[in-house]
Amino acid sequence: MQHQTIGRDLGRILQIVSLMLLVSILLAAVNGEFYAIPAFAISAMVVGGLGVALARQYQTAPDAGKLEAMVTAATAWGAVGVLGGLPFLFIAWTIALDPYPAWANTPPMNETVAVFRHPLNGTFESISGFTSTGLTMATVEEELPRSLHWWRSFIEWIGGVGVIVLTVAILARPGSGSLTLYESEARSEKIHPSVVSTVTEIWKIYLGITLSAILLFVVAGMPLWDAINHAMTAISTGGFSVHADSIGHYGSPLIEYAVIPVMVAGSIAFPIHYLILKGEVRNFYADIQTRWVFIWFTAGTIILTALLSANGQYDTLEETFRISLFQFVSATSNAGFGTTTIGGGTEQVWTTGTTLLLCLGMLTGAAAGSTVGGLKLIRVLILLKGTVWQIKSVFVPNSAVRHLQLGKRMLNQDQLEREYTEAAVVFILWILFLMIGVAVFLWTVSPAYPLEYIIFEVMSAQSTVGLDAGITGPNMPDAAKVVLILNMWVGRLEIIPVAVLLGTIFQQLDLYV
Repeated sequence: MQHQTIGRDLGRILQIVSLMLLVSILLAAVNGEFYAIPAFAISAMVVGGLGVALARQYQTAPDAGKLEAMVTAATAWGAVGVLGGLPFLFIAWTIALDPYPAWANTPPMNETVAVFRHPLNGTFESISGFTSTGLTMATVEEELPRSLHWWRSFIEWIGGVGVIVLTVAILARPGSGSLTLYESEARSEKIHPSVVSTVTEIWKIYLGITLSAILLFVVAGMPLWDAINHAMTAISTGGFSVHADSIGHYGSPLIEYAVIPVMVAGSIAFPIHYLILKGEVRNFYADIQTRWVFIWFTAGTIILTALLSANGQYDTLEETFRISLFQFVSATSNAGFGTTTIGGGTEQVWTTGTTLLLCLGMLTGAAAGSTVGGLKLIRVLILLKGTVWQIKSVFVPNSAVRHLQLGKRMLNQDQLEREYTEAAVVFILWILFLMIGVAVFLWTVSPAYPLEYIIFEVMSAQSTVGLDAGITGPNMPDAAKVVLILNMWVGRLEIIPVAVLLGTIFQQLDLYV
C-alpha cells in the first residue's frame, strides 16, 4: 500500500475544507458576527496548514489504486469530521471568554452554545453534518449564532454529495486517479465518460435544485434565512434545522408539503436527474430505482397512515396522512426533518409498530447515486430477488442457463452471485455495527428508554437520517456519543472502506493470526 498517495490525497481534501472555512468568514461578516471571524480563520489555518503540508510532502506520490482510495476515503471522512468541529469549539470559547471589544457583537453565553466548549460535542456535530445525518448536540437551535447555523448547513450541503466528489471537481485532472477516488466514496454512477465531467455535472444539478428549493420555500412562506438553510439541508437529505422543532416550527401544512418534493429529489440518483432535465421524463418510472423510490414512499405512507389512524393519534385524517407522508419520506430519504414528536426519551409517544416501520424505511434508504444513506434500494432488490433466485435454483437442472432481469440489466449467474455476495456482505456488516451501537446504548443509557427508541436512535445515526426519539443530546454519556459518531461514519461510507481501513491497520500491526 502506498502511504504517500493516501497522505497526498488526504492533504488535497483538507485544503478544500479549509476553503469552506474561509467562505464562512464572509457569512459571519455579512451577519455582523465579527467575533466569529477569528474562529473560522484559525480553523482554516489549522486545516489548510495540515492539508498543504501533506500535499507538498507527498506531491510525487503515484495515483491511488483501489486499496489506497478506500483507505483515503475512510481516513478523510474521519479527519474532516474531527477538524470540522473546530469552529464549534472556538466560537463557543470565544463567547465564553468574550475577549473582543463591543463592536465585535459577541453575544451572551447560553446553554446551547455552552455545550460546544466540550470538544466531543463539536466533533459529534461536525461528523453529523459532513455525513449528512442531522443528529445534533444543540438543544435549542434558535440560540445558535447565524455563523454556526451556516456552518452546520454548509457542511451538510457539501457532505450530501461528498467532500471527495468536491475535491475531484476542483483539483482533479483527467487520468489523475480521480475515478478510483470517486468510487471509493460509494459512488459508481457516471453521467459522462470522464469522471471529472461527471462530478462537474452533479454539482450543476445540485446547485440548481438548491436554488429552486430556496425559491419554493420562500413562496411557501418561509423566511429567507430559514429557506437558505433548509434548502441546503433538504437536498442533501441532512436534516439540520435552524429551529428546535425542525419544520414543525412553522405549523404550516403548505411549508410541509413544499419540503417533501425536495427530500424526494435528494432520493433520486443524479444520472436520472440529468436524463430528466434532458427531457427523458420516462425515467421517473422506467428506471428501476426511481420507480421503487415512489412505490416504497407510497406503500410506507399508506401503512403508517393506517397505523396512526388506528391509534387515534391525530385529530383528522388529513393531518394523519400529512404527518405520515412527511415522516416516512423524511426517514426513507434519510433527510431527518420532523413535523411531530416521535418519542420523548423515556416517555413513549409513537407505538412500537410505527417506530419500527420508520426504522425499516431508514434501513432501506432510497436510490444509490443520490444523497441518501441506508442500504440503498438497489441492494435491497438484489438481496430479495437473489434470495428467490437461490431458492428456485434447487428446482432447476445444473445444466440450465439462467438470467435475472434487474431493471434494464440482464444478469448472468456469475454477475448475480457477485452482486448478491456484495449486497449480503454489506447487509451483514451493517447489522453487526448496528448491534454494536445498540449494545453500547443499552450499557450506557437509562434502562427506562424503550428498546425500540434505542434501536431507532442508532438506526438513525447509521443510516445518516437525523430523526430522534428524544435520546440524543448533550447529556448523553460520552460512550454513547462516541458510538453514534462511529455509526454515522460507518453509515456514510457504506461499511466497506471502513472494513478495508481496519483490515489495513490490523495488517500493519501484525494482528492477524
